[in-house]
Amino acid sequence: MSENTLTLEDIQNYDFTTIIWFVAPLMFFFVGLEYYLGKKNNLNLYSGKDFLASLSIGLVNIILNSFMKIGVFIVFLFFYNLAPLHLPITWWSFLLCFVALDFFRYWSHRIAHEQRFWWSTHVVHHSSEHYNFSVSFRLSWTQNLKLVFFLPVILMGFHPLVFLIVHQLEVLYQFWLHTELIKKLPKPIEYVFTTPSHHRVHHSTNEKYIDKNYGSTLILWDRLFGTFQEEEEKPVYGITKPVNSYNPVYLVFHEWIEVFKDLWRAKSPKMIWKILFASPVEKHKEDLKAEKVKS
Repeated sequence: MSENTLTLEDIQNYDFTTIIWFVAPLMFFFVGLEYYLGKKNNLNLYSGKDFLASLSIGLVNIILNSFMKIGVFIVFLFFYNLAPLHLPITWWSFLLCFVALDFFRYWSHRIAHEQRFWWSTHVVHHSSEHYNFSVSFRLSWTQNLKLVFFLPVILMGFHPLVFLIVHQLEVLYQFWLHTELIKKLPKPIEYVFTTPSHHRVHHSTNEKYIDKNYGSTLILWDRLFGTFQEEEEKPVYGITKPVNSYNPVYLVFHEWIEVFKDLWRAKSPKMIWKILFASPVEKHKEDLKAEKVKS
C-alpha cells in the first residue's frame, strides 16, 4: 500500500462535526432580525406555515447528514485513493478545491434544473413562494445523490477533509443570498460573486428568469456559459407547477412521486428516458395546460 493511501483508520484523526451546527445560532439570529425588519417595514417576507415547513425540512436534513457524513467520507476515501496524485492539506489546496468545486457545483445545479430526475433532488428548495433566509433551510433529503457530480474533484487529488470543509462553506454561503432586504451590491462584487440579487432571479418563475444564475459562490460561470440574467423586474417566487402544501414530507417527495407515477405508465425505453431526463419546466407547463383543458 502506498504511503499516501488514506485508510479507514485515518477517519479517527479528523473531527467530522458539521460546521452548520456551530453556525446555526447565528443563522437563526439573522432569520429573527429579517423577520423583525420585515414587520417593521410592512413587508410580507414570512408566512408562519411556510417558515415551519422550511425549518422542519432543514432540521431533518441536518440530522440525516450527521448520520451519513462518515459514509460519504468513505465514498470519497475510495475515489481519493484512486487519484494519480494527492495534494497536501494547505492553504492553496483549499483555494484550488474551492475553484474546482464551485465549477462542478455550477454544473450539478444546472443539470438539476434541466433534467427531471435531478430536479426531484432539488425542487423542494424552490417550492416556497416567499423569499427569506429560512428558504435556505429547504435542502432536499435526497440531495446527497448529487455528490456523484463532485467525484471528479476528489479524483483531482484533493483530500476528502479539504473537500468536505470547502463544500460546507459553499453551502453556508448560500444562506445570505436568500433575502429581499439586501439590494444590489457594488458592481465589482456583482460581476464576480453570486449575490442576493442574482439568486432572487434564480428563484423566480418570471419567464425571462427561469433557468438562470446557477452560480454557487461565483457568478462568473453563468457569465461564461450563457446562463446569466440581471435582476430587472420584480421576481415572482415559487415553481412553475405550485405544490400548494406545507407538509414537509410531501414538499420533499412530491416530484419523486410524480416521476414514479409517470414511469409506471411508460410504454417504451424512449419514454422512460424522457420522463427521467427531459426538462421539468416543459413537463410542468404541459401538466398545467392539461389541467386547464379539463377544467
